[in-house]
Amino acid sequence: MFSSKDKGANTHYDTLISSKTEIVGDVKFTGGLHVDGVIKGNLFAEAGSGAVVRVSDKGRVEGQITAPNIVINGKVVGDVYAGDYIELAQKAQVSGDVYYQAMEMVLGAQVNGKLHHQAKGTQPKKAVEIAKEQSGAEAKVD
Repeated sequence: MFSSKDKGANTHYDTLISSKTEIVGDVKFTGGLHVDGVIKGNLFAEAGSGAVVRVSDKGRVEGQITAPNIVINGKVVGDVYAGDYIELAQKAQVSGDVYYQAMEMVLGAQVNGKLHHQAKGTQPKKAVEIAKEQSGAEAKVD
């Protein structure tokens, strides 16, 4: 399903959004977040936190994702901001721009938007604005 280089493979996922769950609202998290269900809102983890978000082939996010490490194998409708690493697996479908420092994109993955490479230690202005907005996120997962 994912490559051997997958940074999320050895990650402990603190939170699981099951395939029978739909969340409406923004989610602020630390640690690992695995999405099999639907999130209609933004996902936010602080830069440098080492947090990982994984959207499985069953998962869907309708909102922006901002996290240091991201693995997508499902659907995302919104911009994606990967502070360190992003993997777009075979079934990934992203409708939005992708901001990244390091990226692995597998044959079959789709991006309907622009790819923006970011130099190490920089964060796009838009992501900084999102971070400020997210400080009052509706749901916090620790």
